[in-house]
Amino acid sequence: MAHDDHDPRASSRPEAGAPATPAAASTLSEEHSLLLREVTTRAETLLRETDEGRWPDQQLTALVDYLHLEVLQQVVDEERLVFLSHRGAEGLAGLRLAHRELRAAIDVLAQALASTDTLTREQVGDCTRNLITQLADHLTAEEQVLATGDFQTPPTTTFGARPHEWYALTAGPVIDLDRLPGEAGFEAVLDRMLRLTPEEQVELRSGSDPDPIWQRISAADPGGYGCEILQQGEGHWRVQISRRPAP
Repeated sequence: MAHDDHDPRASSRPEAGAPATPAAASTLSEEHSLLLREVTTRAETLLRETDEGRWPDQQLTALVDYLHLEVLQQVVDEERLVFLSHRGAEGLAGLRLAHRELRAAIDVLAQALASTDTLTREQVGDCTRNLITQLADHLTAEEQVLATGDFQTPPTTTFGARPHEWYALTAGPVIDLDRLPGEAGFEAVLDRMLRLTPEEQVELRSGSDPDPIWQRISAADPGGYGCEILQQGEGHWRVQISRRPAP
């Protein structure tokens, strides 16, 4: 890939006809609805496996990854939101207690993923169902803490948090860089690259040279990644990034 002097955080120009970047939630309620929907979808997939007598290895991985990367990040962002909204020490203390309980429930599933000896298949199913109920109740209570009359509480993105809509844009085997604009988009892609498992690969597509992404990946882990240019030039770049196995 050619080297250039442009800012690696600058957004790429979308090519004509490319899908638009999904709009971020405009209220905290919409943000919560997205989180609960995404967690529920993954939980239902997991429960189909457990109900049919199979250990849900891939499904549990998908659920725990989303819980860690999106739900727990929301926990951090919302504590900041409560602080900035001047709800006082009492509101923040109650929120933190609920967040500790939510973290504990997520940790149980994470431990089951790390070792199949911690929970039975049936227990994983029960814990997953309980987590969905707990999360739904918590999100509702959280909105009530932050509510002010008829005023719609803004989402955490108002204070600089990454849109949860971007998770789907970076989680798959192909990432369209033009749909992840600006510095936040650049960092979202970089985070995804750094989470690649050994021998996993992702194709980056862009209307401009994605060399800045590659330079940051290489600097973060020299020699840890491979790069193959599949297509280049004339507004169409396709680059395959792979994580090399540990020596």
